[in-house]
Amino acid sequence: MKAKFLIPLALFGVLVVFLGVGLRLDPREVPSPLVNKPAPAFKVTQLEQPEAFFAAEDMKGKVWLFNVWASWCVACRQEHPVLMNFARKQLIPIVGLDYKDQRKDAIGVLRRSGNPYDFVAFDGDGRVGIDYGVYGVPESYLIDKAGVIRYKHIGPITAEAMEKTIIPLINELKKS
Repeated sequence: MKAKFLIPLALFGVLVVFLGVGLRLDPREVPSPLVNKPAPAFKVTQLEQPEAFFAAEDMKGKVWLFNVWASWCVACRQEHPVLMNFARKQLIPIVGLDYKDQRKDAIGVLRRSGNPYDFVAFDGDGRVGIDYGVYGVPESYLIDKAGVIRYKHIGPITAEAMEKTIIPLINELKKS
């Protein structure tokens, strides 16, 4: 009879342990199954030149940052000054992916706030984002010379993340 009362108590204890472990995890460090795998191939139109195309393959031989953003994204506005400062350093190309957006809205944001990107690919229907496992913007991917994703950053890139994580990794990737 006592065992029946201990079962719910034991289940509650297990639940508390799982919740405690979960609360200590950093939501920005969600493991991506794409890290250390070839970046998904794509070919889409450019944001400001719908007649011109951009493909991930165009970046082979270069280390590059692939930043998924949208004009409607509030967190992307927080990240924008960090990308602008990074672009001034000209360490690597930055490719933007305008995700599930309207061309005119995205072009307006870049004209008002500045354009940190070397290229901006347009993903109006979100298919490229799906291939990259995007579930929220902004998200950024650091891709090596061979086209392999080496790092994924979820959420807005901060100046601290750029200096402590991304730039050191860029320097390592450029050596190889």
